[in-house]
Amino acid sequence: MAHSHAHSFEEPRRPRLAGALAVVVGIVAIVSVLGMVLLWPSSDDIPTGAGPLSNPGVSLVDATVTGVEPFDCGSTGIGPDNTPMVEGDCAQITATTEDGEDAEFTLDPTRYVGAGMNDGDAVQLIRDAPPEQEVVFQFYDYQRGNQLLIMAAVFAILVVAIARWRGLFGLLGIGVAMLVLLQFILPALLAGKPALAIAVVGSVVIMLVVLYLAHGVSIRTTAALLGTLFGVGFTAVAGAWATNWAHLTGVGSEDDHLLVASAPGMSLSGVVAATMVIAGLGVLNDVTVTQASAVWEMRGLQPSAGPAQLFTSAMRIGRDHIASSVYTLVFAYAGSAMTVLLLLTVYRQDLMQFITTEQIGQEIVRTLIGAVGLVLAVPATTAIAVALAPAARTETDLDGGDHRRAPHTGGAHATDAS
Repeated sequence: MAHSHAHSFEEPRRPRLAGALAVVVGIVAIVSVLGMVLLWPSSDDIPTGAGPLSNPGVSLVDATVTGVEPFDCGSTGIGPDNTPMVEGDCAQITATTEDGEDAEFTLDPTRYVGAGMNDGDAVQLIRDAPPEQEVVFQFYDYQRGNQLLIMAAVFAILVVAIARWRGLFGLLGIGVAMLVLLQFILPALLAGKPALAIAVVGSVVIMLVVLYLAHGVSIRTTAALLGTLFGVGFTAVAGAWATNWAHLTGVGSEDDHLLVASAPGMSLSGVVAATMVIAGLGVLNDVTVTQASAVWEMRGLQPSAGPAQLFTSAMRIGRDHIASSVYTLVFAYAGSAMTVLLLLTVYRQDLMQFITTEQIGQEIVRTLIGAVGLVLAVPATTAIAVALAPAARTETDLDGGDHRRAPHTGGAHATDAS
């Protein structure tokens, strides 16, 4: 009777290691939740009532455009060389609010770009109704809630259709991340709590939930989590040092000045360091999960490989991932900062003078610190995964170990080595 031996990798149960790691993860979770409780802001400490919509009689209303009359308004100002700063058409707009009120307002060339407003467009208007004075309307923005909802629904359907349960759990992870960001991180920053501590605690809580939710509870996922925690810790320490060393104040644009006026108790330099931790969280999670998975897969393909060989093989994948992730960070910034880069081209300002400004310098330091944390997380995660992966098995183990009998196939018996 013929027997065939098909050697397949199946991770053995390791209750002692799993229990020890559960204790470690439990301690991390308890410390993180405790930190969140201690840093949770009181509603009285969160600044409110700032911005133009907070003034008495001012509200935001939905409206539909009923008429557009373009006219030549010259320019909106004179530049340093006595040349018009912005040229183009203005437009006189009529609209009807959702309450049936008639509204009129004017768009300058910066708003009426490329004759972009047409009859039937859904817009949002600022309605200013001072006591005993005429109501005045101003353009605020377009209504785009339906478009965003449709695109988000298509995205979710595609993710679930292709990735199935993993995709669904990944979407739930995004929901948890947004909940932590909106309910804890942002309010705590506005309340003037320590920015770096908020970023670290919030990031750890997000990763604890997202990793196990999306990838399941396993020793492999825990290896990725430990590598991610290393990256978060390094980025926090390096970000704090770099922010101080590069004299980044966090006040580099008009929006930053408005934020200082609205939340005077907040340290914007601390926020800069905190954003370095949060900005690279997604890419960091990506590389750590990939490295942990690579180690486990290679252990399955090479059951007899030693730790050094396993580490070396996994790092070949890690180096490719580092290269692609680093320029991903750079291109992501270039895309988000395209307007600023276009201004650099128009102004023909000296490159070194431009990139050392506060606004650009923040982004450069943020990208560099995030990239360094990502690069160091790859070997750290690989080493952790190698240490936690199942031990190498010798040829004797493979050939003489416990064999499980497989179902009959064509009268022959097939046995698998576990």
